[in-house]
Amino acid sequence: MFNAHVLELPEARDVNQALQAVGVQTQGQPILRRKGLFRIVRLQGVGYREALIAKQEMLGAGGDAATPKGTVEFTSDEGDVILLGTPQHFKRFLSKMKHQPFRSATLAAEVEEALTHYDREAYVLRFPEAELPLSRTVVMGILNVTPDSFADGGEYDEPQAAIDRARAMVEEGAGLVDVGAESTRPGSDPVSAAEEWKRLEPVLAGVVDQVDVPVSVDTYKPETAAKALDLGATMVNDVTGLRDPKMIGLVAQHDVPAVLMHMLGEPKTMQKKPEYDDVVADIVRFLRARVADAMEGGVDPEKLVVDPGVGFGKTAEHNLQILRQLGAFRSLGRPILVGVSRKTFLGRLLDAEVEERLEGGLAAAVLAAHHGAHILRTHDVKETVRALAVADAILGRGST
Repeated sequence: MFNAHVLELPEARDVNQALQAVGVQTQGQPILRRKGLFRIVRLQGVGYREALIAKQEMLGAGGDAATPKGTVEFTSDEGDVILLGTPQHFKRFLSKMKHQPFRSATLAAEVEEALTHYDREAYVLRFPEAELPLSRTVVMGILNVTPDSFADGGEYDEPQAAIDRARAMVEEGAGLVDVGAESTRPGSDPVSAAEEWKRLEPVLAGVVDQVDVPVSVDTYKPETAAKALDLGATMVNDVTGLRDPKMIGLVAQHDVPAVLMHMLGEPKTMQKKPEYDDVVADIVRFLRARVADAMEGGVDPEKLVVDPGVGFGKTAEHNLQILRQLGAFRSLGRPILVGVSRKTFLGRLLDAEVEERLEGGLAAAVLAAHHGAHILRTHDVKETVRALAVADAILGRGST
């Protein structure tokens, strides 16, 4: 008996470990590693000429390609293309495509960038006076100082209670604390900047003074963010993805990290029949555009974090698709933040009220980490930190 068994080796380090286990010589490992990985790249809106060239060159490189029937029969001008192969196959493919006509060189450049970003492992968030390595999954504690948030509205109305909770979250293992003073739950009404700051100021002042981790302000209003940064916050978490040019300028001026989140519509109406052509592809496109706009506005790309916005203008099935295919967001080359804590889709899956969704949230958080999430935003810090410590140990990420 030879004990044949299939290995699941999704990452380069997994291939390395398998090669070492069978005694492959060190000098041979890089060559075999390139052959041991497999990548699938999807492109959208590819003209029939580029699609045919791409298929020809990928087959010639030893890989494979899937193209729509219409592009082969010349009955449609453009469509989606899927390329399949090892890094070695893609290397050969790219070298050929760069010299082909039409938009082939542009296509090759996008594929090369997506692959490079996808395979990136090391990220470090740099704050004005601190650095946060993301070699293991970091927990961001949620601190809502609102009367109407869906999970903890009114729980921290008193500033001292909120400050005490922030300190407790850090003791429980939070690497970041995110303070917000306006609910963005489905159906919520916006509040004025004056009201938001009235709630936020006394809490933020105390939190910044009493915790030793970076403090993020959860706001989409430039005037609120400016005051928060002046008070000592060192990160902006914007549910609108820095769509306001003033917010881009503010983040660039202060040179602080910012979270770009996807939201379909606005909180008041976002859950009224949200529709997408392809939820993951559509959100990747949106976030790519937001990253490009932020960079054009002077924001350091190394300061940007992307968030697909689970629960913000998505059905339960949309949320599940995002979590299943979270790896697609790695192609953006930015750290990924995910917030699943106590979300409505968990309640529907479990037939559970808000206070009964812990186990579901932990399952979703662990699987999000497995699929590439660098930061998990949660109300339940202690439990999430413990679950991720085990998950990161299994995944071989950093130290627990």
